[in-house]
Amino acid sequence: MNTAYRKFYRSFFARTHGFIPAKPLNHHTYPGDFFQIRGGEMFFIGNIFTSGIVDPEKAIFEHGIRQNPEGWHFGDGVSKPYCGRGTGHSALEGEFEFSKQILAFESQGSFLFRAHEPESVKIANWSALQNELILKLTQTHHSFRDLYLVTETASTSDWTLAVSGGVNGELEIATDAQNYGLTDIFGDAATKTIQSKDIEYYFRESKRRPCFFRAKKLIVQQEKIEVIVEELISQRSLQNEWAADFYDFKFHHNLPVYAAPFSHAAQASVLDLLPGNQLNPNTALAYFKWTDANAEDIEKLFPNYGV
Repeated sequence: MNTAYRKFYRSFFARTHGFIPAKPLNHHTYPGDFFQIRGGEMFFIGNIFTSGIVDPEKAIFEHGIRQNPEGWHFGDGVSKPYCGRGTGHSALEGEFEFSKQILAFESQGSFLFRAHEPESVKIANWSALQNELILKLTQTHHSFRDLYLVTETASTSDWTLAVSGGVNGELEIATDAQNYGLTDIFGDAATKTIQSKDIEYYFRESKRRPCFFRAKKLIVQQEKIEVIVEELISQRSLQNEWAADFYDFKFHHNLPVYAAPFSHAAQASVLDLLPGNQLNPNTALAYFKWTDANAEDIEKLFPNYGV
C-alpha cells in the first residue's frame, strides 16, 4: 500500500476519534488481536483469548456501541464539478431517468469516504487485564518489547472509499434509483461506475466487517529509559580515561561525551543494556506500560514516503 493512502489514514484517525483502518483494508480485526508494525505493514500475530494468554471468562465486552455517524463521512481534495439528471433508453424498459455525478480529485491521495451506521465492540474491563498482559506478553508467554493490542473494533453497515492515484483523478458515477434528484449518490448500492481516470482504489463494502480498530501500544516507562541512559553516559564518560591507559597509542580524547536522544523506535532496544535477569516477572511492571496508539503510529505505516 503506497503513499496514496496516507491522507486517508491520517484523516480517518482524526475524524473517528482514534479508530485506525486495518492494513490491508479488508483485514478483519477483533478485540484481543495483537500485532507489530514492520516495514509499514501490520503484522498480526495472534489473539490473547484464542491463544490462551488471557482466560476469556475474565474479559467483559461491550457490544453495539454506536459511533457518531457524522465522523464517518469525509474526504480531502475532492470536488463535484457536475451533478445532474439525464435520460437513457433501454430495450426492455424504454426510456428511463438517471442521476449522475462527476467527482474530481485534486492530487495523489485525494479521497472520499462514506460509511453508514458505525458501531463498535470493545474490551470494557481493560484496566483489570492490562497488568496481566504486560507480564505475559513480555515475560512468561512472549518476550515482546514492541507491540500493539486491539481493544475495540468498529464495523459499519457499508462503506465506500475512493482514492486518487495521481493529479486530476476523476470518477464518474450514476444511478437510476428513484428519488435521488441532485443529492449525493456516492456510496449507494445502486450506483454504477461510468468511467474513471487515475483512481488508485475504489471499493464498496456491503457487509458489516470489523475493518477498523482502536489499539493500545506497549511502551517502555520513560523514567526507566532515563535511568538506563544516564548510566550509559556515566560509563561512557570514563571510556576516554580507560582508553588512554589501555592502548599504547596517544589518542586525542578530551572531547566532551555526547549522547544522542533516543527515539521512540529505539526505546525498546534500550532494555538490551540491562544486566542479566534484571528484567523479570517481578520487575516487568516497572519497565512497561500501555498507552493509546496515536498519530505517530499512523506514520509508521508509510515509512520513507515523505509528507
